[in-house]
This record gives sequence, C-alpha cells and structure tokens, in this order.
Amino acid sequence: MATTADFRNGLIIEFNNELYSIVEFQHVKPGKGAAFVRTRLRNLKTGKILPNTFTAGVKINVQRVERRPMQYLYNDGTDYHFMNSETFEQIHIPKDLINAPQFLKEGDIAEVMYHTESDSVLSCELPVTVVLEVSYTEPGERGNTATNAMKDATLETGAAIRVPLFINIGDKVKVNTAEGTYSERVKE
Repeated sequence: MATTADFRNGLIIEFNNELYSIVEFQHVKPGKGAAFVRTRLRNLKTGKILPNTFTAGVKINVQRVERRPMQYLYNDGTDYHFMNSETFEQIHIPKDLINAPQFLKEGDIAEVMYHTESDSVLSCELPVTVVLEVSYTEPGERGNTATNAMKDATLETGAAIRVPLFINIGDKVKVNTAEGTYSERVKE
C-alpha cells in the first residue's frame, strides 16, 4: 500500500475496482482545513479522463504494469496480431485497445502494456510518430505553397489524413499518431 505522497505522473493505481493512470496531480494545502491532492486519472480500459480529489495521506493500491515492445504482424478484421521479438510468442489484441490502429504497418514495433498480476493486455501504444508512404492524393501544384492549404491523402495503411499541396503520390510523410495529423515530409 502507498499513500498520496507517492503520487507521480504515470503511476498506475486501482481506484473504484478499475485501473487508472495518473495524468497529473497537485498537492494542495489550504490555509484552513485538511490538505488534499487534486488529480486527473485516465482509465486504462476506456481511455476517459476522470478528475478526482484524494484527502492527503489516504492509502492507495498501486498496481504493477510492464511495457513490452512487440512487432505488429497482421489483423484478421477483429483482432490485431503481435509477436514478441525475443520469445516469438504471438498474441492478439482487440482494435479498441490500440491507440491508433489505422497507422499500423506490418513489421512496426508498438509498446504493449501488461498488468503483471493478471498478465492481461491493458493497451497498445504506437510510437509518437510513424513514417508512411502516400498511396493516393491529387497532383500537387508548383508554387502554391504560400498558404497553409491542405488536401486529402490516403496512406499505405489505408488511413486518410490532410497533407500540404506539395505532397505527391510516393512521398513518405511523418504522421503524429496521437492527433492523426501530418508532421513533415521525409526525404530519403
């Protein structure tokens, strides 16, 4: 058992019989009354953020979580199949546990979070950015880069994003997986 003094960002705790990650916290000591800790907790199953206030010194149940890098193999429509590169063990993860499944490309490495007590998968996170090739977009116009105009593009994984006008078919672009947006063009 731990107390609120042990809070830190990223700590996994059991709260209301579910697992939550502490997104942010703030110890508050008002001039009058007892101290408390104001937190924002992210539910590891649903991803929803919940604000909560703990009284200072209250006991909390800290949970152990392990992060393992795994290689994406394929998906069969409902589940995404990953392989541990060291043990060659294969697992399947439902689509709703992956933060950006539309940007997964065969062979990519993702970080899978396991609950160590039950050895169950909590979530799967892609890297912050991934490099993908543009498979279709309208032809670019030369000299039309003065404005921040964007056009639709389809990536090699089938995901659709908005890219600047100068991007053409075959160009490689860096995509922010958290926001699902174009970051920059990658030169070979």
